[in-house]
Amino acid sequence: MDGTVLVADDDRTIRTVLTQALTRAGCKVHATSSLVTLMRWVDEGKGDLVISDVMMPDGNGLEMLPKISEKRPGLPVIVISAQNTIMTAIQATEADAYDYLPKPFDLPDLMKRSARALEQKRRAPATRAPNVSSSEAPQEDLPLVGRTAAMQALYRLVARVMNADLPVLVTGESGTGKSLIARAIHDFSDRRTLPFVTVTASDLDAPDGPQQVLARVRDGSLLFDEIGDFDDAAQGKIVRMLDGFGDGAPRIMATSQKDLTERMEAGAFRQDLFYRLSGVTLSVPALRERVDDIPLLAEHFLARSERDGLPVRRMSPGAMEMIRAYSWPGNVRQLENTVRRLSVTSPVEVIGKPEVEAVLGNQPEIEPLIGSGDGEKLSASVAKHLKRYFDLHGGVLPPPGLYTRILREVEMPLIEIALDATGGNQAKCADLLGINRNTLRKKITDLDIRVTRRRKLM
Repeated sequence: MDGTVLVADDDRTIRTVLTQALTRAGCKVHATSSLVTLMRWVDEGKGDLVISDVMMPDGNGLEMLPKISEKRPGLPVIVISAQNTIMTAIQATEADAYDYLPKPFDLPDLMKRSARALEQKRRAPATRAPNVSSSEAPQEDLPLVGRTAAMQALYRLVARVMNADLPVLVTGESGTGKSLIARAIHDFSDRRTLPFVTVTASDLDAPDGPQQVLARVRDGSLLFDEIGDFDDAAQGKIVRMLDGFGDGAPRIMATSQKDLTERMEAGAFRQDLFYRLSGVTLSVPALRERVDDIPLLAEHFLARSERDGLPVRRMSPGAMEMIRAYSWPGNVRQLENTVRRLSVTSPVEVIGKPEVEAVLGNQPEIEPLIGSGDGEKLSASVAKHLKRYFDLHGGVLPPPGLYTRILREVEMPLIEIALDATGGNQAKCADLLGINRNTLRKKITDLDIRVTRRRKLM
């Protein structure tokens, strides 16, 4: 790399790490903990790239971006932030940031992005939609919270497509927040003052159903919820509706927890409708694919319960680890309901493992609908899951430690089911699994698996 990089962050460690890494790569670096100093350097014409934190002691880094763009058109700015929400990604895009990365960031990834930014030719400032001020934008009450790479990749893609004229298809399992993503695209877009209308199959049943829908939505945003459940007649009405659009057409979005490609190949979904809806496909990861976000979400829901007038509650470390280790087949919706129930039923302020065990023990089993075809081999199902996990990172490698995380995801339910099948008899379980009994004991401890002995006829 070649060029001068201006680094602004109030964390001395981050300044030191970035200075050393960029210097070794061949760059000159000026680092500061002050936005005032950063802006002075920009005024003086210094720097070919800016890397800036958002929350600084003397201001907000995002608010400086328009000023930097005005004073130095074409100067790329990479925003780094510990505020791991969709709002930050959208604000960074609205402010014409070159890129956005959450903290803690992957240093090699940041170096690659910095190299691309330095290689970029200077360009005229892009025309942007009016910025969404904090008073206009919906506040961060949606559970679109996450620092994992999968969610951050999703946030960046949402920010890029929110003002595009392409249709959007949001896919994911039940409870992952597909409709919330669609709503966020509308609420942060330049159509946010126009109607947002959600359409189900029943809304199209009447002869004038499509006309009523269009009268309600005008040129706002139109969401077909769970489009995979629409029958052939409803699909035909949608195709005719979309083909009749002229000027002032609404933004079209759809959600589906079913694999539309498989349904299309099976003749259950119209090919012409699929291609009309899939201009951009956003895949919302299941909660088990972003386990590091579970504590963030749990704390978010505890805070929301407190705002709703429920007692103040917090999780003990053991309780939080149990929440984190659970498979959450119902995804974010199930987690939210569980945390709210714990807020109501826990007799003490600090929720412990016994309270979590009592609630999770009564959870219904919900089978994921994507990638769960009848007769599918385990290896094929795992391969599909892993490929989707990699795809969600948008061409960037997942965080280090993938091997251990994946093994834990497979190993824990295997041991739990084997223990259940053998009535909690660890000697029989070890023999069933083909491993040493001491190895089994260590894994039970490391994975925090609860063992209950009982008679089991198997």
